[in-house]
Amino acid sequence: MGEFGLIGRKLGHSFSPEVHALLGGGYPYRLIELEPEAVAPFLESRSFDGLNVTIPYKRTVLPLCDALSDEARRIGSVNTIVRQNGRLIGYNTDYYGFCRMAETAGVAFAGKRVLVLGSGGAAATAVTAARDLGAAAVWTVSRHGACDGVIDYPTAYREHADADVIVNATPVGMYPDNGASPVELSRFPACTGVLDMIFNPFRTALLQQAERQGVPHAGGLVMLVAQAAQAAALFTGAPVDPAREAQAVRAVTRARENLILIGMPGSGKTTIGRLAARKLDRSFVDLDAEIARRFGRTPAEIIGTDGEAAFRRLETQTAADIGRGFGQVIAAGGGTVLRQDAMDALLQNGRAARVDRPLDRLATDGRPLSMDGAALERLLAAREPLYRRYASFTVQNDSAPARAAQAVCRWFTDTEEEETCVF
Repeated sequence: MGEFGLIGRKLGHSFSPEVHALLGGGYPYRLIELEPEAVAPFLESRSFDGLNVTIPYKRTVLPLCDALSDEARRIGSVNTIVRQNGRLIGYNTDYYGFCRMAETAGVAFAGKRVLVLGSGGAAATAVTAARDLGAAAVWTVSRHGACDGVIDYPTAYREHADADVIVNATPVGMYPDNGASPVELSRFPACTGVLDMIFNPFRTALLQQAERQGVPHAGGLVMLVAQAAQAAALFTGAPVDPAREAQAVRAVTRARENLILIGMPGSGKTTIGRLAARKLDRSFVDLDAEIARRFGRTPAEIIGTDGEAAFRRLETQTAADIGRGFGQVIAAGGGTVLRQDAMDALLQNGRAARVDRPLDRLATDGRPLSMDGAALERLLAAREPLYRRYASFTVQNDSAPARAAQAVCRWFTDTEEEETCVF
């Protein structure tokens, strides 16, 4: 079996080896970090059979190839190289991946006005694919300013607020700079589709805006897997079953997605979270305990001395840090749902389950906002709509936290599970 891998400058957070293994090619696949001056010598060595190429080298390798596929030539960018009879053939399988992402999201381009954010190789792929799919007009938007058919962001807001489809082909919002968005989606009221080529985090700030506005959308994980499947076919000469692509997307998501527990103070989120983390073999984070560790005071002490607003700011800051990670069970605070930015941070890589418990059974010790029955009723009235908004599943934690944890884990690993379980 030949040598295959991915070249790029920084690859520590790449999903590619796992994805290629899930696609079943059976070939060894490694990550190869190269500084710019090492790219040409590495390709000239011909010491590989097939390569994927990621930023910042998709255009660098173009003149180093002996021949180009039609897509690579038209796009001016290469992300897959195959050595055939000693010659290097450059392909652009991102093109196929982009089309699959749009298809999966139900985002059509025929007759649409499209804004592609970015001016690099990824943007060139999106522009070419959008035009091939029948877009009526495509504008490239760059923060570097208007030139040669490229418009700047003020022009996009001012003259193209009627855009139908927005594609993010920039790194804005990508790990570790999570939470940023290249545009404010509400300023494009005609938008009917959003595609973000970023796959880490799973749900960028731009995609979360689309979700809130009810706009069809998709992130870059589908594109990553689909382009890898096309590359695998080039590496092995055998096509990958599309069903296997979908299975790989689910497998990568399930392996990394965070389980978020929300609910009233004292409902048992921490107890259930610890049990669930053991069952799922994941790390456990209690958001309130993490705040106390970071800032040297408990939430009750912070609220007592600085007020609730000050505590919520620290809570949101902590949620933003924790939410960047993968493979965690996170017990949120009872009031974390009060700030959308805190919940966005947690849900960028996760799904939320609500832990519900009768008011008269809630633990209230050390919780200054819920020390009596009337206060609890007011809290529940204010937070109930938010718990319903953010939770995809509800478990009643009346008397059996171990069984509640089992139900939460079953739901988390099998989305066909009922939306509510009572124990």
